[in-house]
Amino acid sequence: MSQKQRPSRWMVIFAFGLVYLFWGSTYLGIDIAVQTIPPALMCAMRFSIAGVVMLAVCAATGRKIFYSTRQIALAAVAGLLLLMGGNLTLSYAELSVSSGLAALILAITPLWFLVLDALLLGDHHISARGKAGLFLGIVGLFILVWPELRSSTALGRREFWASISLIGGSFSWALGSVLSKRWQSGMDVFSATGWQVTAAGAGNFIFALFAGDLHRAVWTARGIGATLYLVVCGSWIGYTAYIWLLEHVPTSKVSTYAYVNPVVAVFLGWLILHERVDRFILAGSAIVVLSVILVTSAKVRERTVAEELPAVEAAGD
Repeated sequence: MSQKQRPSRWMVIFAFGLVYLFWGSTYLGIDIAVQTIPPALMCAMRFSIAGVVMLAVCAATGRKIFYSTRQIALAAVAGLLLLMGGNLTLSYAELSVSSGLAALILAITPLWFLVLDALLLGDHHISARGKAGLFLGIVGLFILVWPELRSSTALGRREFWASISLIGGSFSWALGSVLSKRWQSGMDVFSATGWQVTAAGAGNFIFALFAGDLHRAVWTARGIGATLYLVVCGSWIGYTAYIWLLEHVPTSKVSTYAYVNPVVAVFLGWLILHERVDRFILAGSAIVVLSVILVTSAKVRERTVAEELPAVEAAGD
């Protein structure tokens, strides 16, 4: 990065604030939205609106949006892995688990990146620090789900399986991100993301039709407002700030969102929805955050494909 391109310190701080606050708050937004709008229908609305507008803005600003059928199809597959496998799973899970706990479990996503980068892209070997981070992440997850694991009630079992589904969702998110990087060479990053989000909107809408979501939705101002918040603050503002940071700040610093957002989500869930914060959540979250820090710092030794991945929380969230 040349000196003349260096942004002001306050612009960097402002962009980080947008990513930390808005991406951290998407878990709360999802929790509120799915109380009245079924998860698949909520995701269909969110991503359809966000994706179409993203493509329209790209076209209006002179960015290329039309690519070969193969490129668009691959972008669609990546989008489905990211925003159906990842975000739709999250939305269903938040019917049973708190937004804060969901965010803490999904904080393990960088651990999946470490494994998938090594297996699929071969960009680096897992260092000793990375292996320690992986081990700590498993321990932290075990502590987080321990109360549900011990529970003999139907509610406890439902929370446990919802928590397990989030582990699968985080894997789908990481896989979609890695494949997106592998497949989308030559595509404008904003246009590629627009196609991913649009495809996810269509996929979620088809899923919602088969699930009968249209007949079960209750259209309240609270639910619609939460969905629009996710579109504007999660998919547009948060993602744009993230992409801007990737272009102006070392990726090792940008990746700190992975362990700041769960803290924001837990705080907002406790403050607004009065979600439980017990000793298991405190201990498990501390260990998970430490594991993510170890994994993130272990990747700094060289610039890798994994470090360039756009974690499309246009997606989160």
